[in-house]
Amino acid sequence: MARLRDPDHGCEWDTAQNFATIAPYTIEEAYEVADAIERSDMADLEGELGDLLFQVVFHARMAEESGHFSFSDVARNIADKMEARHPHIFGNETGVMMKSRWEDLKAAEREASGTTGALDGVALALPALLRAQKLQKRAARHGFDWPDVDGPRSKVFEEIKELDEASADEVEEEAGDFLFAAVNLVRAYGVDAEAALRAANAKFERRFRAMEDLSGGDFSDRDLEAQERLWQEVKRREKSAS
Repeated sequence: MARLRDPDHGCEWDTAQNFATIAPYTIEEAYEVADAIERSDMADLEGELGDLLFQVVFHARMAEESGHFSFSDVARNIADKMEARHPHIFGNETGVMMKSRWEDLKAAEREASGTTGALDGVALALPALLRAQKLQKRAARHGFDWPDVDGPRSKVFEEIKELDEASADEVEEEAGDFLFAAVNLVRAYGVDAEAALRAANAKFERRFRAMEDLSGGDFSDRDLEAQERLWQEVKRREKSAS
């Protein structure tokens, strides 16, 4: 990386980059790691983890050039953090690390770094669905949460009604409120919204491709009623196969 970033003999593209221009690639590589895991492709996972590691090296090299920190500092920092967050392994505490204890340790870290607000530190760059879930969990740790699913369920119906009644200028805002409420309802059932939607995406893609195969190549030429029959046939076949 140092050679690639060398101002005299390095790669023209690499030397022109900065943290902001590289960040989208870092996010992309993280998703490609998740995709390889989803497909259980260990050979691909090996390569994707290398690509992700390269992103860490890239950022660390740029930081070192500007005198902030090095790759060794990054590695040391995460090692120290894991030791601090596992006192039952590396320290004097005994017993099993409970999720609540883990969250308490993270909260203490945030307070020590000067972030005292309940929602401080929830990264803006997170996918909107995942960020909504994290914001809700943080708020819930401070008591701002319904005691059961009835509250968030009612809120979903309320937001649907408001979306139906929204003007053209209001529809985007109301759509966002509905999605946020839907995440809250899913969370109330103890389900990870990001994982659930990822699974739903995969299921839809699988079934849509199956419909295209069943249609014999003329799927787009069929009317909606005929396409719906294909959809139901695909579902029936999946149920029979299981």
